[in-house]
Amino acid sequence: MDLKLAVLIDGDNIPSAHVKEMMEEIAKYGNPTIKRIYGDWTKPHLSKWKTILLENAITPIQQYGYTTGKNATDSAMIIDAMDILYSEKVDGFCLVSSDSDFTRLATRLREAGMQVFGIGEKKTPNPFIVACDKFIYIEILKDQSQSDASASNENSTASKNTVDNITPQVIKLISSTILDLADDDGWAFLGDVGSLLQKKQPNFDSRNFGFQKLTPLISSIKTLEIDKRETTKGRFKLVYVRVKENAAIKSKKAKQKK
Repeated sequence: MDLKLAVLIDGDNIPSAHVKEMMEEIAKYGNPTIKRIYGDWTKPHLSKWKTILLENAITPIQQYGYTTGKNATDSAMIIDAMDILYSEKVDGFCLVSSDSDFTRLATRLREAGMQVFGIGEKKTPNPFIVACDKFIYIEILKDQSQSDASASNENSTASKNTVDNITPQVIKLISSTILDLADDDGWAFLGDVGSLLQKKQPNFDSRNFGFQKLTPLISSIKTLEIDKRETTKGRFKLVYVRVKENAAIKSKKAKQKK
């Protein structure tokens, strides 16, 4: 069953260029039954949103800036979120912003049992990221749409500029997660590994590293190995993964016992 989601967008803090891709991404996690964007619509810099809002059925919420230096938009969005929470009409929220001011809101919504998804730019402060169940970078959605539109075009290589490197820290995170779930032979079900990675690091996404799925990302790491096992019905295969070094140690110990 799809989660009913309230999508709340910080219009002052999010570029309008890739709203279509954002809404397609959100649809993967649930049904966006409430879609609102907050900002002072008398300001010229928000004029680009007009056509986009109509195309995506997003309701604009007018919020005047009462005083200089204070973000009234944030306050309006937070108040609305709490009203929606108490209405009990949704199962989760998608907070679209790169602003750390929404950290406490995300934490409070999760305390109330809500699923919280965050979408923002890579500049988003870490406290807001870790306050969400899952956090998606806009740059990933931007790169994906560009590569889909111009796969054979030389501009398609530009997306590589924003792809993160698979650092030793990333490999350590994945390896330790596999070991947390491994059976006696060192194997862990990849689906469980992906879920635990998300809990440990909400912004973990294989697309950050240039891979559409977790399986090819794992396959690219030489210290890990994959085993695809057929189910009893044979319709599809279950993917298991383990750390090669750990497997070698276990094998050595088994031989010593003999």
